[in-house]
Amino acid sequence: MKHQNKYELLSKKQQEAQLGGGEKRIEAQHSKGKLTARERLDLLLDPGSFEEIGMLVTHRSKHFGLDKQTFLGDGVITGYGSIDGRLVYVFSQDFTVLGGSLAEAHAEKICRIMDLAMKNGAPVIGLNDSGGARIQEGVVSLGGYADIFYRNTRASGVIPQLSAIMGPCAGGAVYSPAITDFTLMVEDSSYMFVTGPNVVKTVTHETVTSEELGGASTHAEKSGVTHFACLNETDCIRHLRKLLRYMPQNCEEKPLCLPYTPSNEQRPALNHIVPENPNQPYDIREVIREVIDPESFLEVHKDYAENMVVGFAHLAGKSIGIVANQPAFLAGVLDIKSSTKAARFVRFCDAFNIPLLVFEDVPGFLPGTDQEWNGIITNGAKLLYAFCEATVPRITVITRKAYGGAYDVMNSKHIGADMNFAWPTAEIAVMGAKGAAEIIFRQEIAAAEDPEAKLKEKELAYGEQFAHPYEAAARGYVDEVIMPEQTRAKLIRAFAMLDNKSESLPQKKHGNIPL
Repeated sequence: MKHQNKYELLSKKQQEAQLGGGEKRIEAQHSKGKLTARERLDLLLDPGSFEEIGMLVTHRSKHFGLDKQTFLGDGVITGYGSIDGRLVYVFSQDFTVLGGSLAEAHAEKICRIMDLAMKNGAPVIGLNDSGGARIQEGVVSLGGYADIFYRNTRASGVIPQLSAIMGPCAGGAVYSPAITDFTLMVEDSSYMFVTGPNVVKTVTHETVTSEELGGASTHAEKSGVTHFACLNETDCIRHLRKLLRYMPQNCEEKPLCLPYTPSNEQRPALNHIVPENPNQPYDIREVIREVIDPESFLEVHKDYAENMVVGFAHLAGKSIGIVANQPAFLAGVLDIKSSTKAARFVRFCDAFNIPLLVFEDVPGFLPGTDQEWNGIITNGAKLLYAFCEATVPRITVITRKAYGGAYDVMNSKHIGADMNFAWPTAEIAVMGAKGAAEIIFRQEIAAAEDPEAKLKEKELAYGEQFAHPYEAAARGYVDEVIMPEQTRAKLIRAFAMLDNKSESLPQKKHGNIPL
């Protein structure tokens, strides 16, 4: 699958012009609302690059009056083109033709595109806008969906698959986007659900609108089904183009390296972000922005499980994936949603050779019956499994707390991290000093004349012994304790050192991730 693409041959100025050209075209369409299927493709792809396949295909049904209706293309436009000079395969459903409904010929066109993408090692982008299965064709329509699902699964981890929901996506149609790597939705004009509001009302007696049940905001904040909720269709297309800049064409290539000129990599502002009070929150995004290349952070799942921040960035021009606890939300604890969110992202990065950078400030797993009864054990294990399985370069920076089992899970040296750095503010221990003192010195505190003062004394003693990174560093669990301002420079050098990392998993059919 390895091939040299046009983008890699361009000069720096040409690359910048190529990247900016798409933005200008999208900006020109910004005032428009819902676009046609062809307008979407024109905006998504480089000008003049689209080659249509299957333009003259028509449906074959003779039932329920369809024999008197013939539509060229059968409700979906398929073909290939380029984005920033790189080959992509695309399909765009046309809601104006039989509601964009999927049937035999329609499905065959999409499958044809996916087969070509697999053979040639290039991403597939689907622009979904369909009323669902074409009822007039019966079980043939259902078979068409299954043909697509099968190819989605076979392509998973081989080529990037992106799905943009531009209108309705209901019933069986939702499972193709669900299998793909990233799903984008448009606010107020797209929705996804397995069963619609009418069925919900009949079965459960709940009254709910399509937007409430399966709109972009719902899936961005509550279910996590969509990774990006976009303001409009042009914003959605802008996100699609930007996403691809962090990815390789396929699993056998590395992501593109953007032009970068080394300069002063010290970031003094990092010295003042973590508060002196260990219980005071701060925004981990401030740390991320200081470390990475300017304006390069593309956050994924921004509004879902906000105690975990994940996304793509560039570091010295190289694409990386970032996983970070967010102290500003639930103190950065690991829970069911954040573990699943991070695990999925880690597995994507590992599948497509994108190095991983982890910022750790985690006090542990979220306690409570809700978490335990809903499977925090198996869901937390997903993130642990994902990191253990990952063979891409992996680096962790411990900014503050690294407590208990969560320390292990967040890309510790014990589960295969290549390099671990810690700031002087790091606290690496089984638990916080107060909780540990209450357990270890329980009898001594109870027998003291002033139990509160004795607890403070023991808490301070435990903190001096364990609430720092130096004991972990002495054992080699942390490679170096660094000043925060050094972080960017250290990471650039470490990732450069790991650039040719090669590691293979034991031979097996596949692992059994705790689903």
